[in-house]
Amino acid sequence: MKIAISGNGKMGKRIGELAKINGDTIAATSSSKNPTNTLDLSMADVAIDFSTPSTAFENISHAINSGIPVISGTTGWLNKLEEIEKLCKEKEGAFLYASNFSLGMNIFFELNKKLSNLMKNHNYESKIHEIHHIEKLDSPSGTAKTLAKDAEEILNNKIKITTERVENVSGTHTIIYSCEEDKIEIKHTAKNRDGFAMGALIAAKWIIGKKGIFSMNDVFGMQ
Repeated sequence: MKIAISGNGKMGKRIGELAKINGDTIAATSSSKNPTNTLDLSMADVAIDFSTPSTAFENISHAINSGIPVISGTTGWLNKLEEIEKLCKEKEGAFLYASNFSLGMNIFFELNKKLSNLMKNHNYESKIHEIHHIEKLDSPSGTAKTLAKDAEEILNNKIKITTERVENVSGTHTIIYSCEEDKIEIKHTAKNRDGFAMGALIAAKWIIGKKGIFSMNDVFGMQ
């Protein structure tokens, strides 16, 4: 497949490297000096957005307006998500947003929901702790917010999120339930960025030829 990559940070670079190993072609890459809205996307089959909170909305809009399916893993811009979904429907395009693209984390999302259902009638205090690298722009992360939102909808109470920023950490998320008698924890640890990058490439290949608004549950068949 021919891929346009929005964002030339660590994730964008790793996606490009793995795509080439897989035999895919990078049709275009944006950067701060070469913004996405200046790119000709006509040669791309799909766009992958791992940019910044301040540029994601414009990047995704440009892809949809160009008739190119787009997936986005950029967090911190979701106050405009409804506008993107509306544009996607108007243009009969294809769009997928995920706070985390790794298979392991998407399984962890489902475990979080299962555990929340088991705990909802018991007197435990719940919280989420996340650790990310110091370059992470948003705190808490989009992944932590997704975990909290999913659990809050089931538990019907607010969940506290605590964060750490440490050098060379790809991402660790721990869900904790505690009371005076005991404590339950489940944890997901990303060993590197490859899980995210490979998940993004899987999603990109999956969305080509489709129309609509999707999630990683659709890609991984977890509905």
